[in-house]
Amino acid sequence: MPRRNGATKTKGVSTESDKAKALELALGQIDRHFGHGAVMRLGDAIQDNLSGAISTGSISLDVALGIGGVPRGRVVEVFGAESSGKTTLAYHVMANAQVEGGTAAYIDAEHALDPSYAAKCGVDIEELLVSQPDTAEQGLEICEYLVRSGAVDIVVVDSVAALVPRAELEGDMGDTHVGLQARLMSQALRKLTSAISRSNTCVIFINQLREKIGVFFGNPEVTPGGRALKFYSSVRIDLRRLESLKQGTDILGNRVRARVVKNKVAPPFRVAEFDIMYSEGISKYGELIDIGSDEEIIRKSGAFYSFGEIRLGQGRENSKQFLSENRGIASEIEELVRNKLSPQIVIPDSDEMDEIEDNDDIPLTVIGD
Repeated sequence: MPRRNGATKTKGVSTESDKAKALELALGQIDRHFGHGAVMRLGDAIQDNLSGAISTGSISLDVALGIGGVPRGRVVEVFGAESSGKTTLAYHVMANAQVEGGTAAYIDAEHALDPSYAAKCGVDIEELLVSQPDTAEQGLEICEYLVRSGAVDIVVVDSVAALVPRAELEGDMGDTHVGLQARLMSQALRKLTSAISRSNTCVIFINQLREKIGVFFGNPEVTPGGRALKFYSSVRIDLRRLESLKQGTDILGNRVRARVVKNKVAPPFRVAEFDIMYSEGISKYGELIDIGSDEEIIRKSGAFYSFGEIRLGQGRENSKQFLSENRGIASEIEELVRNKLSPQIVIPDSDEMDEIEDNDDIPLTVIGD
């Protein structure tokens, strides 16, 4: 049968070797046009993708996050009511990044940075980069410059609700600017996300809570800044203050519950509880007592706590005081707790990958509660 005019027959790639050569040729062309790494095999970089977290300063929250802290190269949102520990948590993450030899930056849109309290939380205030922008555009542009430099490990924006768009700042009181902040955040995150991933910088956006008017069913709470931040965030942490911690009539701190409401790097919806003391921030020693007792690393007999043959003290507060004065014992308990609770990343070798037929069975999972 004669072929119609204009009809062409595409020559197919017949053998597996021909397919492999064609693929390598295509990848080479992509690399030349778009740069090296434009397309890559996931297995070549899987170790980098699965590693890299900054501790939050709370053992239980590190475990709840599934990877030992907040992920590098991702956007993280921390939100909650007033005095729920949002800024304190950010201070501890910055402090731990500095301990690891990294550089931390703090964009203080609220103009409420407390250097003395930050120092109590472990932040090296002499090396901390601080910006107090006048407008939202200025603050987000500074954030972009810091991220694109590749020299900053963590950037904290405190807070989204305090970012004032230039048009609103230059306008009069009472002027309405519908959706202005939401559009600004959406545009900024579109530009920031790829740069954050390439530079392996952790960017934490602290956010406040508002309430919708006239909501009778469901949760009326909403975070300012629109929906974009919710979508672009790999991790979202909801902080709630549970109770005040008292000694006699004096209030020394708060008991806080952190709920991981979104997590793209580990299973979500895990919950952690910890103490935030006004004198030190997150109470590491209180967590060691609580978790150590739950995991039977520390033995509790009546009101007394013991670690092996060592008597820690009578009552939780006395035991915390003992650990704060004996850092060596505290470090030993912390190592045992982290070894028992820390998640393990299981990476299959090439032979195991060949045997996998169903994607649901790929053992790239975080195990351990």
